[in-house]
Amino acid sequence: MQKSVFLSIGAVLGMLAVMLGAFGAHGLERLVDAPMLQRFHTGVEYQFYHALALLLVGLLQMQFSHRFLNYAGFAFIIGVLLFSGSLYLYVLTGISKIAIITPFGGTAFIAGWLLLALGVQRSE
Repeated sequence: MQKSVFLSIGAVLGMLAVMLGAFGAHGLERLVDAPMLQRFHTGVEYQFYHALALLLVGLLQMQFSHRFLNYAGFAFIIGVLLFSGSLYLYVLTGISKIAIITPFGGTAFIAGWLLLALGVQRSE
């Protein structure tokens, strides 16, 4: 059985999402206002979804391999870094210009889902 780096990265991102979610719920609630707390929560939520997507990519790679599956995995990682990461930085620093990066992360997520679909379709 082939090991996938996406399984490991997905598991770590999932763990970090739980930790960041707890930090947001118990540490940030007294430091930032409700809209900023919601932004942080959105980052955590999307990180969690895409940690699970990375686990899916890793499992699919064990069944069959296609370069689009690899591209999908990398797109999900880039999406987490850009989308969730920019939201975390925005909330923690208050520098609103950081949010300019967020849509690029969303675009990476969309590309990842498309690449995942193509990878599955072309592997059959």
